[in-house]
Parts: sequence; C-alpha cells; structure tokens
Amino acid sequence: MKPDWDKLMGEFAGSATQLVADVDCTADGKSLCETVGVRGYPSIKWGDPSDLQDYQGGRDFDALKKFADENLKPICSPKNLDLCDDEKKAQITKYQDMSDEDLAAAISSEEKKLEDAEAEFKAEV
Repeated sequence: MKPDWDKLMGEFAGSATQLVADVDCTADGKSLCETVGVRGYPSIKWGDPSDLQDYQGGRDFDALKKFADENLKPICSPKNLDLCDDEKKAQITKYQDMSDEDLAAAISSEEKKLEDAEAEFKAEV
C-alpha cells in the first residue's frame, strides 16, 4: 500500500484545500495518532480534522484516488463561509464578531458546563 499512498500524496501535493499525508505513529506522530484514535497500522483517516473518520475502502491507488476525488473537498468553515448554510454562517459570524473578552467568557462558560456534567456523572456512577 505504501507506494500507492505515496503516489496519492504526490497527486495532492500543493493543494490549498486537500491534504493527503502520512504520520509515523511509532515516532514523532505518536501523540497525534492517539488523539485521533489510530489503533492499528496502517490506518487511514479522512474528513474534518476535528472529527476524522476511518476509511473503509480499497487500498490500491485507483480506489484511494477515486475516494479522494469524491470526498476530499472544502467544507463549511470560517475560511469557507460560502459553503455554509445560513444557520451555520450565522453561528460562525456570531463568534467572529465577539471581542476577545466575550469569546473567552463564552468558552469559560461552556467549559464550566462540561466540568459540571462530568462531576454529576461521576457522582451518579
């Protein structure tokens, strides 16, 4: 699979909107691999960097290339607002328009909710 993967990386090298890369989970990339849930090798993950999914398709170049062409596309984000629906645009804009202080307060409030929920869960279990 490695030669086909290297070829696929070459096909997408320099893309401003698509990333095909590899990470050595036994060396410098170990913490990243743990964070995204890599449990075996080789693993292929794809999608939103904050919610990577396991790739389940073929492992030869043609299958990988077809999947990449069909699925690795820009998504709604602060950088790609034109790809967002009105609801998501409004949500992103709301946070972009906040002052640093207001944004920090909103983050602290949400973190407190998570801490409270975790404490309640531990108390009930």
